[in-house]
Amino acid sequence: MGHKSKVSLPSFKTLLKTPVLMLGFGFGSGLAPKAPGTFGTLLGLLLFVPLLLWQESLAWSLFIVSLVFGSYICGQSAEMMQVHDHGGIVWDEFVGIWLVLLLLPEQTWVYWLAAFVSFRFFDVLKPWPINLADQKIPGGFGIMIDDIMAGIYALIVIWLANTFLA
Repeated sequence: MGHKSKVSLPSFKTLLKTPVLMLGFGFGSGLAPKAPGTFGTLLGLLLFVPLLLWQESLAWSLFIVSLVFGSYICGQSAEMMQVHDHGGIVWDEFVGIWLVLLLLPEQTWVYWLAAFVSFRFFDVLKPWPINLADQKIPGGFGIMIDDIMAGIYALIVIWLANTFLA
């Protein structure tokens, strides 16, 4: 399960015709030939920060709706791609980085950079128990949960650094 596959990518034209794939592939960021998770995380951050700064309650609402429907989006995208956790499915990265951004000590570029780096670190490394969730939990929820856990790990590190280094 948890290994991202190297199967072929849909075209952007296919994403335009298939809304669930458009979301699953992070508005096309998941089509990046190398490191689609990193590109998905970056686009998620760039789209979310302005919303968060403009209207925090709307950002929270978008996060909750995206979290609730994320398992469906990721599960359907995986089913369409016929691969459990296709590397191009990055909706889970969007939701994971949004969780981190919402709960930062401050909304500054330093914390946004820390959010990006720490989230990617834990999403790629998958320390215990993230690796167990990634390997053992099937379906769309399984695709989503390891990124939520990576976000929680990132937040723990950021808040510890904020507490002891600031």
